[in-house]
Amino acid sequence: MMAKKFYIVLGAIPVIVALLISTPLLLRTEIPTTAANPLDFIEIEYTKHQLKTISYGVTERTGAQKTEILYIKNDGDTKYSVTEESYLRPDVRYVLDAPTLNRIKALIKETGFIAIPSESFPVMQNITEYQKSNVKVTLNGQVNQIHWPEQNATARFIPPIITAVELALDNIISDISK
Repeated sequence: MMAKKFYIVLGAIPVIVALLISTPLLLRTEIPTTAANPLDFIEIEYTKHQLKTISYGVTERTGAQKTEILYIKNDGDTKYSVTEESYLRPDVRYVLDAPTLNRIKALIKETGFIAIPSESFPVMQNITEYQKSNVKVTLNGQVNQIHWPEQNATARFIPPIITAVELALDNIISDISK
């Protein structure tokens, strides 16, 4: 009986140590920017389309109501373009500060975003209005491009890393649009 308690206590020690080590890592909400190497070369092109399907009886046409394009160069130079109802607004030029650029670099590099396969996320048949996004990332010469609709427009699960990158880029757009 005493030996069983001893083995239970002895077996619990590695579990307790593992919990003590993993808890801070699991509770951290942000990717450390130390993953961003200053020698890394990155370019990001992020496109969002607000699409609407219009039926003409027998045929259908899907067109963009609004298109936003965010282009981020390696040095932080950023260009933001908006086309709404077929009218192009003037481009907005912006320079990202170093911490913001390093955060987005670290997010893409540390999470393995560049290695995500370009999967297909088909849009469900009954959806007539939805947002479709596209991110093209060039990291040290390696290019990856991913297209996806918003989650409620597809039956497939969109990985959280894709939505995390989308959220980070949307935050940059909202900062530029202020």
